Amino acid sequence: MDRPATAAELFDAIGSAYEDVFGRAPVVDRAVRQLLDGLPPSSRVLDLGSGTGRPVAEELSAAGHRVTGLDVSPVMIDLAREQVPAATFVHADVRDWTSPPESWEAVCAFFPFLQMPRRDTEAVLADIARWLVPGGLFALVTVPRDAEDAPAEFFGRTFRVTSFAPDDLVRRVEAAGMEVTGTHTEVFTADEPGTPPEEHLLITARRPV
Repeated sequence: MDRPATAAELFDAIGSAYEDVFGRAPVVDRAVRQLLDGLPPSSRVLDLGSGTGRPVAEELSAAGHRVTGLDVSPVMIDLAREQVPAATFVHADVRDWTSPPESWEAVCAFFPFLQMPRRDTEAVLADIARWLVPGGLFALVTVPRDAEDAPAEFFGRTFRVTSFAPDDLVRRVEAAGMEVTGTHTEVFTADEPGTPPEEHLLITARRPV
């Protein structure tokens, strides 16, 4: 077997094809709608794993929010800057990135934890709790499964995936210092021949006031 791709290598290779196949996952649309309904005007929103910038940064910035996206893939950052000039995009790994406490009204994390060891996910969740203002909103979407460093294939490339069973991930969000306000799951089938359906889990939370 070839060496598994890192997150940066995987998404550099996929580029805009990701948006074509996975860009409109219904659970992500649901999460964005909830944020748009709950955020005060001109909120500061941090989008972790911002990808091509669509639909998340595009829709939030179009609504007047101040969006900063982080991604480990320089190809994705270039695409996002071109497609969503109203937002700011930073090439960075969130594990190496810092932000002042209470500096964001919302944080989004749509699938960035799938290639992160569990201990790193737990550390980033604790960071997010500190970065949010009191009452700030957190939205997380992932593929829930009890797996750590398991082999997987995506767009014909091998990588390693780590995730949590739904209840385990809810507990970790709570342990990080956030109050879980809801969960939602649905099955998504990508527009790619031979791609099996996968479960998507949305967790919404807030930093207690």
